[in-house]
Amino acid sequence: CSNDLTQLTLGVDRDSEIVAFDFDERDPGVLAMLEMAVKGAQRNQRYCGICGQAPSDYPEIAEFLVKLGIDSMSLTPDALIPVSVRVAELENELHAH
Repeated sequence: CSNDLTQLTLGVDRDSEIVAFDFDERDPGVLAMLEMAVKGAQRNQRYCGICGQAPSDYPEIAEFLVKLGIDSMSLTPDALIPVSVRVAELENELHAH
């Protein structure tokens, strides 16, 4: 889950009033961990999907994951259509090259 991975990578509790301001799924360290997870799954011929808020809240993270070749992402209802449309566009672009 992107929420748990972010908390563990950054060492911050997103629900804490003291440190929640540092919780950011777009942090380079979190993105590096996501990349390692996706590439590790691919290297071992394993399915790789992600749940959590990141792909719904930040379209750039959804794009990053698609470019890495992730197999699936969970999305919130309000993000489902716009993110799915963008994912389809990206996949068409990636497969055209």
